[in-house]
Amino acid sequence: MSGYWYGPFQYTSYLPVRLAALEGYDERMKVVLRMLQEGIAGERRDELLYDFLIEQAPTEQEKQVIAGIREDERRHRRLFLQIYGQLTGQRPAAHYEIEALQPPVSYLDGIEQALFDELKTFERYRTIYKYMLLQYRDTVFEIMTDELKHASYYNWLYARNR
Repeated sequence: MSGYWYGPFQYTSYLPVRLAALEGYDERMKVVLRMLQEGIAGERRDELLYDFLIEQAPTEQEKQVIAGIREDERRHRRLFLQIYGQLTGQRPAAHYEIEALQPPVSYLDGIEQALFDELKTFERYRTIYKYMLLQYRDTVFEIMTDELKHASYYNWLYARNR
């Protein structure tokens, strides 16, 4: 007799049941881990750009806005490092570390670059969110909404300095 006893007249086999939610899990996690590594490097790259923008900002108010965004980027990087460490038990590969920043031609060009970078980053993080394990989704969602908020601030800075 194969299977195990379910009741007086029913048997079931030992055939494995694969839940639909687990289909492609390994592939999705590879994508998430790669994108987390890219996100960690990207947040550091953004932080360096924002250091440049803070130095170039014409008013104290603009410096404070950009400094606040820079602090968010540092926090995002720490959160991504923490998530990556919890998922893998190790730090990301060193080749995802940042190269030297090529400073923008002007403050306004830097603001424009930052604005588009924030919007592109949001799109990348949306993919991470879609494939991420449930226990990390709230953290990724918070980071995503911060990126949209940053884009709004950079839009304001761009309009103000145009």
